[in-house]
Amino acid sequence: MNKKWVCYDADALKVEEIKNKYGLTDLLASILVGRNITKDEEIRVFLNPNRNDFYDPFLLPDMNVAVDRIIKAINTKEKIIIYGDYDVDGITSICVLKKFLEDRGISVSQTIPNRLDEGYGLNKDAIDRIAKEKYTLMITVDCGISGIEEIDYANSLGIETIVTDHHEPSDVLPKALAVIDAKIKNSKYPFNQLAGVGVVFKLIQAISQKLNLDEKEYLKYLDLVCIGTISDIVPLVDENRVIAKLGLKLVEVTKNVGLKTLLKSLGYEKITSVTISFGVAPRINACGRMGQAEEALNLFLTDDIQKAQELTNKLNEYNRVRQEIEKEIYNDAVSKIEKENIIDKSCIVLAGENWHHGVIGIVSSKITEMYFKPSILICFEGEEGKGSGRSIPGFDLHNALCKSSQYLQKYGGHEMAVGLSLHKKDFEAFKNKFEEYAKSTNIDEIIPIINIDKQLQDKELTIENVKDLAKLEPYGESNKCPLFLYKNLKIDSIRSLTEGKHIKLTLKSDNNNIITAMGFNLGNRASEFLIGDKVDIVGSLEINSFNGLENIQINLKDIMIARN
Repeated sequence: MNKKWVCYDADALKVEEIKNKYGLTDLLASILVGRNITKDEEIRVFLNPNRNDFYDPFLLPDMNVAVDRIIKAINTKEKIIIYGDYDVDGITSICVLKKFLEDRGISVSQTIPNRLDEGYGLNKDAIDRIAKEKYTLMITVDCGISGIEEIDYANSLGIETIVTDHHEPSDVLPKALAVIDAKIKNSKYPFNQLAGVGVVFKLIQAISQKLNLDEKEYLKYLDLVCIGTISDIVPLVDENRVIAKLGLKLVEVTKNVGLKTLLKSLGYEKITSVTISFGVAPRINACGRMGQAEEALNLFLTDDIQKAQELTNKLNEYNRVRQEIEKEIYNDAVSKIEKENIIDKSCIVLAGENWHHGVIGIVSSKITEMYFKPSILICFEGEEGKGSGRSIPGFDLHNALCKSSQYLQKYGGHEMAVGLSLHKKDFEAFKNKFEEYAKSTNIDEIIPIINIDKQLQDKELTIENVKDLAKLEPYGESNKCPLFLYKNLKIDSIRSLTEGKHIKLTLKSDNNNIITAMGFNLGNRASEFLIGDKVDIVGSLEINSFNGLENIQINLKDIMIARN
């Protein structure tokens, strides 16, 4: 598929100014300017944030009310329960708040809805159990902003609720004692992209300040806050970057027995955002997807090394099973796409019998990435279906569901990701309506765009320059690993690896520099090029260490015949 390459055009004078002022390489300064990080304070916080860069937590809506109510509960030894979510953000949110409150000398319980039986958010059955066990204060984490009916129900049973959430509120807020969400209209908080665990962090920061506690009483949880933040794919800019950058330092020396055990089992040489995104997060999320979220929570709560090892083994096994199920569904989906000629349609809508609905969202992501089309996968159990969908930039998936809603029981989500349920008898009508709407939006004209930070010159391709790029980490949403354009390279060798899945090339520049490039999952492109062809490439820069020698390697994102 053809992709559009867009290269940032950084102001050369500004690059030179920042380079000299901060002692940066030209390469690093160019990236900062291209990403519009040019003001002195922005640059300082981006490169070297510290604990003084956190915003005042009392700027968040209802924070004062929430803090006073929780301090009252601490003083009176009131029964508190935390109501969370089954993903990494929710698990870390529960753990941070529970540990912090228990350090204040109060016993705190928690409840997590079962993804497979109860689904996301508050539900009345759980609230009935909470009332029966005589809890009088419920604190939601990473959920609650949409639980209007459920919180009314809790109120009727004498349960007071404090909502902490980061999702989009509707025009009507739940009638809780306090609703803490930076996205609430008229919020004075300067940053509204915190993860759920980020909001919890602000809550314990505020309680600490009100009780005149030492800063370490809330800062010591930055390892877990960092993990929840990176895993929830919120933008790693502003306060989230402060959380992630400081938190990763704490992850490296974490005192959390469960986290330390899990990290050791992964075998990563270096702790980065990649470790969290591709090592830690999938294993915690696998618990929720398999309906075993409590296992992940217990791992982070335990101080027993033997129990931590047992739980780590379970998480690794859940993740292995999840990968097998995911592979089966993916292969089945691809087979259906090819068999039914769905590839020619503007979008992909598929259904399968007894697909695991805890896993289909991941498969939908992979299908969308592979074919660059919005996809919706639905699993049927009897006559009922549950689905997940993922989109491409430029196509509002949630709006598409709104246009097809007469065939749905429930649906929700946003532009890029949705969940839905429907009756089996309505599937074909929904599919046709959805495909009809997608086609009407001229979706076929959307071309994938690769945003490039800078065009490389030979002199810039040095070990020192590549290592200096580490100052841009941690990478994540809104702070992607930088991509570079390298033009007019001659192919010296090209070969397929791993049964044609990947390609490896050696390339020669006009100055006879030899560059190695790896194209992961680009094996299908190998037949397009011959030895001697001149090509332009886009990719990220890496250091490849082997037998004590360090060499630069380019991780290919795209390649095309050179355009002189």
